Amino acid sequence: MAQFNPLGKVPVLVTEEGECWFDSPIIAEYIELMNVAPAMLPRDPLESLRVRKIEALADGIMDAGLVSVREQARPAAQQSEDELLRQREKINRSLDVLEGYLVDGTLKTDTVNLATIAIACAVGYLNFRRVAPGWCVDRPHLVKLVENLFSRESFARTEPPKA
Repeated sequence: MAQFNPLGKVPVLVTEEGECWFDSPIIAEYIELMNVAPAMLPRDPLESLRVRKIEALADGIMDAGLVSVREQARPAAQQSEDELLRQREKINRSLDVLEGYLVDGTLKTDTVNLATIAIACAVGYLNFRRVAPGWCVDRPHLVKLVENLFSRESFARTEPPKA
């Protein structure tokens, strides 16, 4: 990974020309500049800001998931149940907000943009690392959004290998 990103982190986009772009917001901006359809951000500045706010919420879910995974990787005697509970609460509160956005129409289950891609990536990480089992209970709209995105070829090509 370090050959593409000196930080050794994903995501990384390697262009056909061999140029490497890393960090989700930078990759999204690159894709937007290349005019790849669908547009990642609405043209309206306020709508664009709303999409980025939702992206930030999804990124926060990913961060809380990562903290949970790191905490669970520690020896059992050194794990903090309080820390795990704090991270679970962050994840659940955020997932509830996203479900609310889908219910009130702020988000649509058939939309592909920066926010919905970030949501799918965050939920994909939760699933992959088994951080928040049962996240989908009582969140049918969020399940539909994620299923729609996961069924796209672009998502299927980037799915991590099964362990």
